[in-house]
Amino acid sequence: MKLRIVSARTGLDWVTLGIRTFWRQPMALAALFFMTMAIMSLATLIPLIGPAVALVLLPTSTLVMMVAAAQASQGRFPTPALLLVAFRTGQQRLRDMMVLGGLYAACFLGVMGLSALLDGGQFASVYLGGAKMTQEIAEDPAFQRAMWLSMTLYLPLSLLFWHAPGLVHWHGVPPVKALFFSIVACVRNFGAFLVYGLGWMGVFLLGGLVVATVATLLALAGLANTAAGGIMVGAAMMLAAMFFTSVVFTFRDCFDAPGSDAADAAQPPAPAA
Repeated sequence: MKLRIVSARTGLDWVTLGIRTFWRQPMALAALFFMTMAIMSLATLIPLIGPAVALVLLPTSTLVMMVAAAQASQGRFPTPALLLVAFRTGQQRLRDMMVLGGLYAACFLGVMGLSALLDGGQFASVYLGGAKMTQEIAEDPAFQRAMWLSMTLYLPLSLLFWHAPGLVHWHGVPPVKALFFSIVACVRNFGAFLVYGLGWMGVFLLGGLVVATVATLLALAGLANTAAGGIMVGAAMMLAAMFFTSVVFTFRDCFDAPGSDAADAAQPPAPAA
């Protein structure tokens, strides 16, 4: 396995490839994304440990979308069976994915714990869904400090885990090494990831503008607010599914293609020249 260094412009290619690939199989990819989110939401209902279990499942959910996008880019139809992709590559890689999930949960909860030192856990309660956001809470300086601290710490955390599911699944890299290689790849390709992030920010802003315009027109036409709300939620889910569809292209261009023994479920697309 070798790290590849790409130009900053490649970040824009990742955005366009994600959008284009999504529209090859929009129903299948949107359905898979919705099912992964539904599974994580159901996991949060487990008493006491629910939120932690949902966090453990996040790297596997990311892997599901990566494999699904790889298949769609190759002209194949991603099926719901991909929800079990982590179970189909051997016990060792399944254990590694679970370890990776455990590490993510521990790190994320650690970030929430540090934020709690600033506001007594108010931000963590709101973020994890245990408390309702109010204007009074949002304007609390302690809450704002905790929020900014969490956002600052979450950036390196996301870089650590960005490529890690793909490295474990396709290259068989142990979890801790996968975290190291992931953040190194992101830092070495900082320009491409900066353009990638800005590109998706633009897509989400444009999408939000379009949805807001449609919602306003529906309101002026006297249609029910529930219809506008449904459109907004559906559009947000679709944009999020497009974003996760693009992740596999960041992975394939940052690392050499794996050998034939890497994974049975699907090879990532061939790296760009």
